[in-house]
Amino acid sequence: MSHLSNSSPKRFLHPAGAPVAPPRLYGGRIMMRPLVSHDFEAWSEVRLRNVEWLTVWEPRRSEFLADPATDRDAFERRCVARDRERQNGSAYTLGLFFNNILIGEVNINNVVRGAMQTGTIGYWIDRKHAGNGYVAEGVAAIIKFAFDELKLHRLEVCIIPRNSNSKRIVEKLNLRFEGLAERFLEINGVWEDHLRYAITTEEWHERRDALTHEWLTIKK
Repeated sequence: MSHLSNSSPKRFLHPAGAPVAPPRLYGGRIMMRPLVSHDFEAWSEVRLRNVEWLTVWEPRRSEFLADPATDRDAFERRCVARDRERQNGSAYTLGLFFNNILIGEVNINNVVRGAMQTGTIGYWIDRKHAGNGYVAEGVAAIIKFAFDELKLHRLEVCIIPRNSNSKRIVEKLNLRFEGLAERFLEINGVWEDHLRYAITTEEWHERRDALTHEWLTIKK
């Protein structure tokens, strides 16, 4: 059976609206939810332990801003900002949990409504949990959430070409490759080229049963 939480009352006022309650999504083995203040210790531990593994693929943090991995107040402000983004429908950032342990995050950023109805998926994971398919489950769950509940039309994932670990996620999910965007994003202080992968709601409806069975169903 699918383990995505769709049995609760309808949580959205309209397709472009924000959820009344924070979403809780499930894969076959993982759970995802927004982070809250009491997640600080777990988030701090995993981020600090993985700093070299993660920061080479992320935008450089301003030296004038407190680091949420070491500053509880900064982490709480981050949680408030993520909640505000979710309420106004511009982004959805969810902690990725396995066996109730925080192992990463999966998000939809840059949500655009109007004629585009699109968003960009991002993700990171604790190095010691990489390679087990947990992120692929999380991305499949957030794709289902985006198309079935947020009613978006298109999602994309943008990856630095040499980031082979991130490319394996889109390859596992067989997302469509669209091409190379040159100097697309500033990452760790450098304007990096990115490979662009995408899926539309039409493709999701064609592949929903297969993706649900492979990634969102509890295997006995």
